[in-house]
Amino acid sequence: MDLRAAGEFRRTPLERADQDVSWARGDQAFFASGACHLLAWTVRAAHPGHALAVVGLRRPGEAAICHVYAVRADGWAFDHAGWHPEVDLRAVNEAYEGTVLERVPVPEATTLAAFCAAHRHRMPTQYAGDPWPRARAYVDRYPPPAT
Repeated sequence: MDLRAAGEFRRTPLERADQDVSWARGDQAFFASGACHLLAWTVRAAHPGHALAVVGLRRPGEAAICHVYAVRADGWAFDHAGWHPEVDLRAVNEAYEGTVLERVPVPEATTLAAFCAAHRHRMPTQYAGDPWPRARAYVDRYPPPAT
């Protein structure tokens, strides 16, 4: 899959206001903007042997994380665009945003609920449907690169 910036899929005002409209977007758009955090938690759970860490990107001067992905110790990262070297994932997002984005590691012990509360992300129950099966099916489309 081609590496594209998450910002290319930013939700419209209607998609932000109406969870049914947001839910109806294609999988890549849904997991690029609005459910990237759920995808990161899902890929980490799906590949426990790969020691995946959750990482966020934050715009300068902002407290909230704007994009979330999972990264292995060898530098391979997974987000809406599948597996790519983390340096490339960051570069495409920074080029799109026109700024250097701060890399924010999420401590491994951080629960999804705590993350969502701290960074204004939706909990799974706040979507129009159950996002977990959708996230798992999406992760399963992309086998991890060989180590």
